[in-house]
Amino acid sequence: MIEFFLPEYKWVFYIVNGTLVTLQYSLLAVFFGLCLGLMLALAVLGSNFYLRFLAYSYISVIRGTPLLLQLSIVYYLLPVVTGYNISVFAAGILAFSVNSGAYVAEIIRSGIQSIDKGQFDAAKALSIPYWRMMLDIILPQALRNILPALVNEVVNMVKESALIATLGEVDIMRRAQLVAAEQYSYFAPLLVAAACYYIIIQVLSLLAMFLERKLRDNH
Repeated sequence: MIEFFLPEYKWVFYIVNGTLVTLQYSLLAVFFGLCLGLMLALAVLGSNFYLRFLAYSYISVIRGTPLLLQLSIVYYLLPVVTGYNISVFAAGILAFSVNSGAYVAEIIRSGIQSIDKGQFDAAKALSIPYWRMMLDIILPQALRNILPALVNEVVNMVKESALIATLGEVDIMRRAQLVAAEQYSYFAPLLVAAACYYIIIQVLSLLAMFLERKLRDNH
């Protein structure tokens, strides 16, 4: 039995401590998703037909299927195919990263395409290599344009990370469920969980506004 009631409101802190678990999944997933999304976006915008086809197919399949299904496939099906068991943590990070990568790819693609075409032409005229042009000229400008959309992706991942509770991970949502089962009442535990998610998202939004202002001032 989980010791929720010594002191009386100890269960509140138990739920709040799940914030660290939620942030761990969310931030790692978005980080790996950003790396994957960047590669996918460059593949989609590149000249290689096969890479474009593979990237488009990946993005279409991932965006066209539920995250819960992807999480279930990684956790239940992947061990059957590979013969190796996978931990809940590894399954969550992998599934969330794979999902986030598809959405981040579209965000980055739209950001790159928002840059004036003349800059691409000027870089080509100066014989600047494609990767150098992207890293030094295009992507820094695109980042300023897509920052709000990237923050929105982080916010979405924080909320969607609650799905990891279906595999038994003790994040905010799972802890709220355990407390509710212990108390035979869902109202207060779910209210605390909702407050935790809301505060996380507001803090992330404020950090994004600060970063966006700094980038704008330095431009």
